[in-house]
This record gives sequence, structure tokens and C-alpha cells, in this order.
Amino acid sequence: MKTDVEIQKDVIDELAWEPLLTATEIGVAVKNGIVTLSGTVDMYRKKILAERAVKRVEGVKAVAEDIEVKISPNGKKNDTEIAEAVLLGLKWHSGLQDGSIRVKVEDGWVTLEGEVEWEFQRLAALRMIENTIGVVGISNNIKIIPILSKGEIKKKINAAFHRSATVDADKVNITVDGNKVILTGKVRSYSERKDAENAAWLAPGVSKVVNELEIDTDVFAV
Repeated sequence: MKTDVEIQKDVIDELAWEPLLTATEIGVAVKNGIVTLSGTVDMYRKKILAERAVKRVEGVKAVAEDIEVKISPNGKKNDTEIAEAVLLGLKWHSGLQDGSIRVKVEDGWVTLEGEVEWEFQRLAALRMIENTIGVVGISNNIKIIPILSKGEIKKKINAAFHRSATVDADKVNITVDGNKVILTGKVRSYSERKDAENAAWLAPGVSKVVNELEIDTDVFAV
């Protein structure tokens, strides 16, 4: 097991590996495997990259993110300009149906509403907006319309786990309650925990994933 000092060093190194991030922007504190990020960045994209970088580091159990976005004068856009850019991006995205998503912008904060069939569509809208100049935050309230039965959802997720190179399917339990998927069991790392969650989200009609997987490296040591 890594110590908090070792995890902190690895997190700092991983953040430095991201071309957009600089060491002076983000502070890193670690306690009992929980990483807290702090600091100020000049674009929302950097905030998201920092969080994702931390989740790739072995030994990290959770991330508390306290990074503030302060847009520089050169990147400042008014709400109308941001809304127009977001709507144009959604319109030209191949995975999204034109008009299925509604957009509201207030003080640089974008709120998305509407209905889609797949989580990847909900995620695609989010990813597109992350790169939009002037955005300081996003609330993704897009809902997923169910199209499969509980048994079909569980079967598809289980098959995805068995295809995965990173998830040990035999140690992950799947429970489906309506359109909610609950994952329990043991995994080797935060990365494997997240990969299992991502795989569950890819099943059509899933509207919520409750990830209760425990990180326990000792169980795999035998």
C-alpha cells in the first residue's frame, strides 16, 4: 500500500504530465488516500483535466476537488456568446439529435436539460462544453430514457465486464433496480473502479450508477 506522501508525489507528477496544467496552479493534499485539489485555473477544461489525472493514480481512494475557475480577460465571454457557442456545438455533434437538449447560461455557468437514450450522448454533450471558452461550470441535468428491461441491462453490463482488460468480472457484483445499476465487490485500484462504472454507464437506458466497489489491493495479492 502506498503512503499518503507517495500518493501526493505521484499525483503531482501526473498533473505535471498534463500539457495544459502548470505546477503553480493546483495544490495537492492527501490524507488516508483521499486527495484534495485546490487552487485557481483560467479555464474550466483545466479543472476537469486535473480531476481526471488524479483518478488515474494508483492508491487514490477519493478526490475532493476545490479548484476555482477564474476566466482571464482574454477568455471572457458573455452569457449570450457562450450559449450560442454551446448550441452550435450541440447542433453539429454527430451523436446528438438536434433540439433534444436545452441550454441555459448564467454568469458563465451552463445548465443542460433534455432527454437522450444513451449515457454516451449525455457525456458527449458534457465533453463538448468543457472546451467552450468562457464556461466556469456545468450542471448536466439531461435525463436518459429507459429502453431495456432490468435483465437485459444486467446481461449487457456483465458481458462488457468480461470483455474488459482492466475489470475482473468475477469480483464485481451487478444489481439492477429499475434504471439504476448498483456495483459491489472488490477492485484493485481507483482506475479499475472507475472503468467498471464507465462500462455500466454504457448500457442503454441506465440513468444512475451507484458505485459501491471497494478498493482492496490485498485481496488480489494471493
